[in-house]
Amino acid sequence: MLFYIIGYTVLSLKVAVGLGFVIFVHELGHFLVAKLCGVKCEKFYLGFDFWGLKFCKFRYGETEYGIGIFPLGGYVKMLGQEDNPGRLKEEIERAKEKDSGQNTEANGQKSEAGPLYDPRSFLAMSVPKRMAIISAGVIMNVVFAFLMAVVAVSPWMGVPTPPCTVGETLSGDPAWQAGLRPDDEILEIAGKPMRQFRDLQRAISLGDIDPEKGVKLLVRRPGVGEPFSVMVMPNRSKGAFLIGLRPGYTTSLLRDRQSWIAKECYATTPGSPANEAKPPFECGDTIVQLDDTPINSYGPIEARLARTPDKTIKVTVERAIKNAKGAPTGKTERITIPVAPNPMRDLGMAMKMGPVTAVQQGSPAAAAGIQPGDEISQLDGVPVGDPIRLPDRLDRRAGERVVLTIRRPSTKDHFENKSIAVRLRQPVDLSLPLGVTGSFGVSSLGVAYSIVTTVDGVTSGGPAAKAGIQSGDRIVKATVKPPKDATLRYSDFGQGIAMLPMDPDNDTWWPALMSLLQQCLPGTTVELTYTRDHWKEPKTATLTPIDSANWFNPNRGFVFEPMTFDLKARSFGDAFALGGRETLDSVTMVYRTVQKLSTNQVSMRLISGPVTIVQVALHYADQGTAELLLFLTLLSANLAVINFLPIPMLDGGHFVLLCYEGIRGKPAPESVQVVLSYIGLALVLALMIWAVGLDLGAFSRR
Repeated sequence: MLFYIIGYTVLSLKVAVGLGFVIFVHELGHFLVAKLCGVKCEKFYLGFDFWGLKFCKFRYGETEYGIGIFPLGGYVKMLGQEDNPGRLKEEIERAKEKDSGQNTEANGQKSEAGPLYDPRSFLAMSVPKRMAIISAGVIMNVVFAFLMAVVAVSPWMGVPTPPCTVGETLSGDPAWQAGLRPDDEILEIAGKPMRQFRDLQRAISLGDIDPEKGVKLLVRRPGVGEPFSVMVMPNRSKGAFLIGLRPGYTTSLLRDRQSWIAKECYATTPGSPANEAKPPFECGDTIVQLDDTPINSYGPIEARLARTPDKTIKVTVERAIKNAKGAPTGKTERITIPVAPNPMRDLGMAMKMGPVTAVQQGSPAAAAGIQPGDEISQLDGVPVGDPIRLPDRLDRRAGERVVLTIRRPSTKDHFENKSIAVRLRQPVDLSLPLGVTGSFGVSSLGVAYSIVTTVDGVTSGGPAAKAGIQSGDRIVKATVKPPKDATLRYSDFGQGIAMLPMDPDNDTWWPALMSLLQQCLPGTTVELTYTRDHWKEPKTATLTPIDSANWFNPNRGFVFEPMTFDLKARSFGDAFALGGRETLDSVTMVYRTVQKLSTNQVSMRLISGPVTIVQVALHYADQGTAELLLFLTLLSANLAVINFLPIPMLDGGHFVLLCYEGIRGKPAPESVQVVLSYIGLALVLALMIWAVGLDLGAFSRR
């Protein structure tokens, strides 16, 4: 426990300093340029001191410095400049000379109709000077982003970065439909070269996508001579255009890292066959052979596991030999470890089969003419049964010819049954859904389908039957709870309480639940909330999953090391060039995000508030200093772009008013400025409430 307290304290301090500095440099820009222009700065605060609440303050010269109790930003209070619309008129009056009859010229602000502005007020400055003061914060944020990027990629640091290599495809998603596989390297998207995985993410989510035409990918596949092109049709079902990819993996098990959050290194999932194997696997072991098959990349590992789920496999690893003090000697040894099959955790209940949601290009299903919307009702003349078990039943018969009975919509309310003969292929990837919600895929057939959250049958004597669940019941919510005696273990492993709403309008939750159960610690329980015809209120039942005797999970519990390369400069000049590119990419990404939000290509539900920002910052701080600096680059670029949007109250809104004043030769009327300030305040408050609500779960992100 002391380890965690110290660890989180250290990380929290790093994050607080990092986030605070992003805000500090923005306000410092305003402050320094204002001072250079001779403006009186009355306050310089980090955080807001609403109602006078502050952590500390002190006065140096004419300026009060302090830290406000509300950590949502910061501000510099200049004489004559006020963001609160309720005090705007009062501040303008306060900035005027007390002796309204004096006939002096202060910075050209002589007024024949009334009093002059105080020569040290913000309003007394010329338009160019005020423009410089207003834009200084944004410029400082861009400069800070650049410096942080340069340090992060400098020769003495470097940032581990995933390359543009496929690790997993999500069943039913566009990349899966296009036939992309583990180890595929994406060279170009729409003609633009790709290097980092985040280049791919930005090109898809923030690119100019025509969902009807799709986007062309140039792919290099191991064992295939020349790169080839595939068309992918991105979809926006999760709030932005995505294709359903995860970055690549190496053949090594997760390496031990100095992490404050995860006390132990998990080379294997606790409770899995790989975790219980003898001799045990160790962090950093490299898999070099499975049974008699040599291994040199991750893809063959996944294919081999998918094809032998019910057999014990012999895993040969290469391991570094260490001396008595635990230091590497530079030598390695090979160890062969048998790993037993991994029984599926079962709830003893079958749900109803949903329609086919996607068909993979070049698959047996595509060749046989199976289409989205079809429903597989029979396999070789026998009811298909539990749809969760269908991948296992079909994958075991790889290479055989099977007959599927398809229920196909013919009109709005009518269906026709068709018998289709299909020769199954060898599985090429794992079938379990990998997303929070996703379709269920059958690799040997090449289809993905949904599963309806209505119970189709229960196994006699199984967990569901003992809990009183019956055929026809509708599951409306599932809560996965870790074992009570494993509090510290699941804290290390990352398992907590997970709640999944079984939305009747979204029939992809059940596969996600079953996938989650396979990754949980032994002793995990599931609380199901369900309804039945004629019931006024739903009921709740607690089920303890059991290990199936004849149904096996192809995933044996290995945790693989992500594939990365060091984003590192070779010289100081290279660091400036690489840092500049990273800064430009960050600024462009934020700008494109705002642009796509305005066109609804990116959903407003994907906005992150302060809670999420702190959580992400903690994650990067735990990864390393370079990773945190690169995140601060993105955050500082984000603050620069957002602050310069033409919204009243923000720097961009003030700049627009100054442009108006420069063109017209006089400022906008005070009444107009007040109205615009209220509009800006309402917009900013609404956005803050929305972002914080999304962070706290008050609003759904779906």
